[in-house]
Amino acid sequence: MSQDKLFVIGIGGTGMRCLEAFTHLCAIGMFDNQEIEVLTLDTDQLNGNKTKTENLIELYSRIKTSDSGPKGGTPNANTFFSAKLNLHKFWTDYSGSARANYRSISKLAECNPENKLVSDLFLDENSVQEFNLAHGYRAQTHLGSHLMYHAIIESARNLASGSNIAAQDQELEIFMNKLNEAGKLGARVFVFGSIFGGTGASSIPVIPKAFQDFIQIRSGGKSTLDFSKTKFGSTLLTEYFTFKKPDAKQMSTKDDSVIADSSFFPLNSQAALQFYQNDPTVQRTYKTMYHIGWPVESKKMGDEKESNTITGGEKQKNPCHITEMLCACAAYDFFTKSSGFDVEKAEYLYKAIEFKDNTFNLSFNDFVGSENKAGEVFANRLGAFFSLAHIVLTKNGAAYSSNDKAGMRAFITQLEQAKLQLYSSLSNDECTELNDYFKQFAYSVDGEKFYPGWIYQVRSTVAPGTFMFDSKAFTSNTKELKDLDVGALFSDDKNHWPKGGILSNRYDSFVKTLIEVSPEDSQKVNNTKEKFMAHIYNAITKSQNII
Repeated sequence: MSQDKLFVIGIGGTGMRCLEAFTHLCAIGMFDNQEIEVLTLDTDQLNGNKTKTENLIELYSRIKTSDSGPKGGTPNANTFFSAKLNLHKFWTDYSGSARANYRSISKLAECNPENKLVSDLFLDENSVQEFNLAHGYRAQTHLGSHLMYHAIIESARNLASGSNIAAQDQELEIFMNKLNEAGKLGARVFVFGSIFGGTGASSIPVIPKAFQDFIQIRSGGKSTLDFSKTKFGSTLLTEYFTFKKPDAKQMSTKDDSVIADSSFFPLNSQAALQFYQNDPTVQRTYKTMYHIGWPVESKKMGDEKESNTITGGEKQKNPCHITEMLCACAAYDFFTKSSGFDVEKAEYLYKAIEFKDNTFNLSFNDFVGSENKAGEVFANRLGAFFSLAHIVLTKNGAAYSSNDKAGMRAFITQLEQAKLQLYSSLSNDECTELNDYFKQFAYSVDGEKFYPGWIYQVRSTVAPGTFMFDSKAFTSNTKELKDLDVGALFSDDKNHWPKGGILSNRYDSFVKTLIEVSPEDSQKVNNTKEKFMAHIYNAITKSQNII
């Protein structure tokens, strides 16, 4: 892993879902020994995907926190939840009539005639200048880049003058101070966002320059970002979903006079790729850009029962997709690569995945590569976390019950019966937090209704193709779940847990392995909860026999 300080930014709805996938990679243990600064950046404070991802990171942080340690815990190694995540939130303020649309925020009525003519030339006077900005830039990237850059600069000026300082300005300043300090020695910043839509597409090109100018303004010209030491990478995520086309009635309203139309996403993607290839600022400020696309028919998003196209807000809660997981893995590549930064122009990377008989067939190496056995490490850690999720959710009932005796507490009770009593002091609240995380990672059940979590949603986007594990590992049938062999999730039998004898099953054998192993000093675990996670990780790792 890089010795540079790591920073991650999620922008817009798609960027938030990529950040969600990144958080789950942290949970399975892919970012050892790292304290990572995370920034959520959006125009829409109430965006459903934004709220979901921020809540997930905050839950992750609570799991890492102990009574005796710092908030968010400390970095660990070779265990679950090994990275420490520090969350910062910044959103553009478009509340109130004075900031609701471009015409108001730019005070066009007060501009001299020449400036107004320029605005009218590039921004349609009766639509683009008038639509409500609170739900994003709606594929108007020329407008969005201008506004996002100036929102960040406005924040720097407010902080420098000491006036009109909002909570989000203070959070952005904390993030920027850490970036500025780390950048003197070495920092890597990875930006998640799409290039076919609104907020992400608008922001990716201007983020490095906006951050550099923020630091210059806030420091009174005493500091700046050195792009040779502060290295930026990003996804170039092209269209992979569609949604309901807005009707004439909805578009006749002032606030919704401009709405992104997913039928134009392929064209938007093509235009954006040409821009990134030729724009000198992008070429100068980014080191690596990962082109990630979806080569088949785009997946339908949204609720067909909704009368209007959802432009943002609390209702924007799109399901997760395999491309977002690949974006998170692109961040892993950027943070772990040891060379390729001494370039004058941005390097563009992509990889091909097998697509045969109209289906995808994905292996562990497809996500993180095979160099330094990265694919084996990924297989071991994702497999171990997925097995533990099934143990907590189905074998010990957390998927079906919020009872504080279910899930992780029930598992600890089983260990106590096996004379392993080291973790009895974990509180019910700590156990419940772990239960809640696994529900978001895998699934939950309410009555007879099954709710797929992140990894189930990701897997559904490539079904019926292969997705690393045996297909039965993703059953949603409650009876099959209760009968599932949690030690036989891999397609390859050699990675199934040993049975330990004719009369023993794999789970019983795993409990015996738990008694035999223990946390190790090299895992840097300091409290009971961390030792518990490391202990389980070691036992499953030994059982899987991958590394």
